[in-house]
This record gives sequence, C-alpha cells and structure tokens, in this order.
Amino acid sequence: MSDSDPFETDPSDRAGVRPTDWLRNRAEPAWHDAVEHRFVRELGDGTLEDAVFRRYLEQDYAFVETLVGAFGHALGAAPSMAAKGRLATFLCTLTDEENDYFERSFDALGTDGDAEPTPTTRAFVDLLGRAATEGGYGETLAVLVPAEWAYETWATGIDEPYPDRFYLSEWIDLHATPEFVSVVDWLRSELDRELAAASPRRTQRIERLFRRTVELEREFFDAAYDG
Repeated sequence: MSDSDPFETDPSDRAGVRPTDWLRNRAEPAWHDAVEHRFVRELGDGTLEDAVFRRYLEQDYAFVETLVGAFGHALGAAPSMAAKGRLATFLCTLTDEENDYFERSFDALGTDGDAEPTPTTRAFVDLLGRAATEGGYGETLAVLVPAEWAYETWATGIDEPYPDRFYLSEWIDLHATPEFVSVVDWLRSELDRELAAASPRRTQRIERLFRRTVELEREFFDAAYDG
C-alpha cells in the first residue's frame, strides 16, 4: 500500500472511515471474488445447474447449525438487552423461515440434504466455532458480519425478475429483503463499535477473522462446482 492509502492505518486513527468498510477493503480481492463469483452470476441469470446448486445447498445446510450456534453465542455476549432482542429475532428467522426453505428445496432437488462436509465447509465450521468460543462479542461478529454482509451484497445486486425455479429465486430474495438488509447494517454497526474500541492486537485478530471468512465464502462457491 502507498503512504497515501486511507486504509493503511488503524481504524481508530481514521476519521470518517467506517470500521467495517476498512475491514472489507482489507479483505480484497477475496471480497470482490466472492460477491461477483460465477456462482452468483449464474444464480442471478437462472443458468445455474441444479447439480451445482444442490451441492452448494447441501453444504450450506451442513453449516447452518454451527451458524445458529454462533449467533446464539453472540446473543449471550451482546452488551445490551436491545442487542440480545435483535439477535434473538434473527435467530428465529434462521431456525424457522430458512429451515422451511431448505426442506422444500431439498425435496425439489431430490436430496435429503445429508452430505459429507467438504474441506471448505469443515474449515468454515471450525472458524465459526473458534471465534465464538475463544473470543468475545467482537470476534464472533468478525465472522458473522462478513458471512451475512457478503450475501446481502450479492443478493441486492441481482435485478428482478428472479429465476423461475423457486429454490433459486427464494434464495436470492431471502438475502435481499429490507429486513435482512436492516439486520446486516445493524450487525455492521455492532462490529463498528467493537472495532473502534479495540486494542491494536485485538484489531488484528478481528481483521484476520474477517478476512479469512471472506476467503472461505469465495472457496465455498468454488466447491459447488467440484462434482
């Protein structure tokens, strides 16, 4: 980086730069590769093969239980009742609406959803677990925020009309609703606050977790094409 790069310094030293924007910048080029992935393009234009989406969805389902657990850990560590309530509401969405979507989609795709986790899925599960159990609220958010923010970014970038296959169109819509966009922005604000108050060492830890999550998001899409 050049001396003039505004993202070179610690977040607390940069007036006017949102901390999570700094994290996203530090995660390049993986961030761009994830939100502009071939998988996203084919999902949006309806050319994604069922076999590819089935493999992807099976792995996502294998990951959901750990994701729910991480949100549960964040709920317990949240600094206020308001934050706990917001996280509890989102947990209900994960365990109710999304679970219903998985069941209907697996029926349509001819699978029970029970697949051996890929190395990428196992790495994702391990990262989430370690962030939740070995760190605090900020470390957990450092994984949850990019995981949800990347999906909100690519989903809101897809124009309607969505593909005819319901399991494609609903997957996009789940991550593009105003409610989901609001949750992601709120999660970012929580991480903004944690990062702004973090020590240099903790800032580095949060940055590493955030960047590794984005790298795994990209690899997660790559893995769907490995038949």
